This record gives sequence, structure tokens and C-alpha cells, in this order.
Amino acid sequence: MPSSKIQFPGHDGHPLAARLDRPEGPQLATALFAHCFTCSKDIAAARRISQRLAAMGIAVLRFDFTGLGHSGGEFANTTFSSNVGDLERAADWLRDEGMAPTLLIGHSLGGAAILRAAQAIPSARAVVSIAAPFDPAHVTHNFGDALDRIETEGEALVPLGERSFVIRRSFVDDIRAASLGEAIAGLRRALLILHAPRDAVVGIDNAQRIFEAAKHPKSFVTLDDADHLVSNAADAEYAAEVIAAWAGRYIPLTPPAPPPGAPEGIVRVAEADPDGFLQDVNDGPFHHLLADEPEAYGGTNRGMSPYGFLAAGLGACTSMTIRMYARRKGWPLEHVQVDVSHDKVHAQDAGTTADTKVDVFRRVIRLEGPLSPDQRARLREIADRCPVHRTLEMASEVRTELAEAPRPAAETEPQGCP
Repeated sequence: MPSSKIQFPGHDGHPLAARLDRPEGPQLATALFAHCFTCSKDIAAARRISQRLAAMGIAVLRFDFTGLGHSGGEFANTTFSSNVGDLERAADWLRDEGMAPTLLIGHSLGGAAILRAAQAIPSARAVVSIAAPFDPAHVTHNFGDALDRIETEGEALVPLGERSFVIRRSFVDDIRAASLGEAIAGLRRALLILHAPRDAVVGIDNAQRIFEAAKHPKSFVTLDDADHLVSNAADAEYAAEVIAAWAGRYIPLTPPAPPPGAPEGIVRVAEADPDGFLQDVNDGPFHHLLADEPEAYGGTNRGMSPYGFLAAGLGACTSMTIRMYARRKGWPLEHVQVDVSHDKVHAQDAGTTADTKVDVFRRVIRLEGPLSPDQRARLREIADRCPVHRTLEMASEVRTELAEAPRPAAETEPQGCP
């Protein structure tokens, strides 16, 4: 998915660095993503969720809050209220660009900020909180002994993750005064709450309190054993899948109809895990699958193998072709099942003289229903007319070209947050 760097003014006029992840095809909706406390727009969970939503046709704007990442301003001068202001400015920028956000997503303290900002973003129709605290002041638990110094001295350098940040009393006072109960009760948008029971940073009881305060429609989905940052790729993928499926109930995501006779389009395959073999397979905005290799070959076995997809294509096409023919004839075919196995055998075994190996697909078709012997025999013949069957039997040509190399990014994104 194309990702472009942009800037827009934050709550106090400082430029905020952002990325806009756009779909390859039609843009059906726009989402605004708020990252967690002292994180950046490029934390793994934000990237993964944004890319998955973009594959579904939803553009996603993710940005660094004031003083973080590559955004301007000083973090020490920010507060929870200023984060909410940054979100409102981000929504304004999207609106001015003709992409007013209909979906709001926030992670951790960013989730709390999204819940507070939602009422000021009239275009929003659905809100997602990920590991969000019910009480924004929960974040002060990360300050430890430094909280006393902040109270007495007005500020302190607080280690958070792999970095240290200056936290001022103005931040602590503001976040203690931030109450979400009324904002959640008056949300008037569909709400999805994602939280992990084992979250050691923001406990699961926060999700319960958010759920109880919200009015319907509201949903809660557990992230099982995910950590607070949703740093595991499988957990981020699951969260993205849940958000994508849920959002479709509240946001119109119907792509424009293709013209008659138009080709099916492009199937895009992209790495989901560069350390293994897991792949994202996207066929248009609504069809997403995973491809992988078995663990014995270095994969994680989270999806079908490439040969598995090839066999599935043959089996699906066979079943559809048989059903289409029987339906047109009005024959009493009640159910079709096709089992496909794939082997490589020596050419001599396949009846040719070449001393090479060829691919052999064995297909077992089960037809249920009161069919006559002639009807069953005819449907067996029709199976060989399946377009995928014919494609596999014919000599095919694969033409390959390299896309232009992307220009190297000029910035290095910071990583890590508490």
C-alpha cells in the first residue's frame, strides 16, 4: 500500500509529522489512528493495523503527537488535553482534504484521547480503543518515584521504555482532571474495545469500566495473551482483522461496481513477517488470506502453502463449474465436494518421454443427490472444463518485471514506549 509523508499544524501550530496509508484501489473510508503514550506513529501495532485497513480500502492517517517522533514542539509542554487538540487538528486536515474520518482508533493513552476527542469529530461513526485506560491518570503509575519530584519541583526526568522524558506538573494536573465517564456515555458512536486479559500495564478492568460506561452499540473482544504494545505480529494481525470485520457493520465499505467484462484485478502478496515466510494475500478490499510454510520448512504454519493455494483454486473452480452446469440443467445435485492432492512425478509416469518431473493434481469429486448414472458421468466430464483445470493443463507464460525501487526514507523512526 502506498504510504506518503505529510505535515499539518498541531494544537499550538507546531508541524506534526504523519503518514497517510492509502489503498491501492478505491478509497472507501478514512481512519484516524492515535498512538500510545510516548510512542510514535510507526510502532509495530500502528503500522500493521494501518496496512491491513488500507488493504480493505480504508485510508489511515497516523501521526506523531507534539514533541514526539518527528513532530515539532516540546513534549515537556504537552498535556492530555493537547493530545486531544492534536487529534482534532488531524481530523480537520483530513476533512479539508476531502477525507473526513469515519473511523477513529486509539492505542493505550491514545485510545483515551480518541474517546475524549470523538464528540468533536462529527464525521466519526465508529471508535476503537486498544488497551486504553478508563482513567487517563493511570499513566502516572509509570512515573514511579519521579512523581514526588514532579509534585515538589515542578518537573522531573522520567525513564519510559528505552528513553527518558521531562514530565511537568502541568501534565500531571491536566491528566488527573481528565475524566472519561461522561465522554464515553455520550459517545453516540459504535464502540469496539480491544484489550488483553494479561496486559500488565493497563489492566483488563479498564476495558470493563469503559464497556459499562458506554451505550450501545458496543463490543468487547479479548486480545488473549497479547502484551500492552501488541508487539507480536500475530496479535497485531488479529486486532487488525477484528477491526476490519467490525468496522464494516457501521461504515459503508461498498466498492464501486466494475464495468462489465472487467478483469478480476490484482492479487497482492506482501511479507507479513520478514523473519519467516508469512505473507499477506489481498484480493481486492474485502478478501484477505495468509500464506505460510509448515514449521518443518521454517514457517509458522499460519496459512496455506503456495501449493495449497494452487490446489484450492483447482478444487474451488471444479466445484463451481459442476454446480453451475447442474443448476442450469435442473439436475438434483445436493452437494459437491472436491479433494485435491498435488504431487511431482517423473514425466515417464505421466505418459511422456521427457526425463523430468511434472506436476500431477489428483482430484476426487463427490456428488450427492439422486443423480442418474448418465448425469454423474456428464458432471465428471464437465469437471474437466473448469477454467483453472484448463489453465493448468495448458502451457502458461509468467512475465516478470521489477517495480521501481522506492526512494530511501530520510528519517529514522523512534521505537519503544512504556
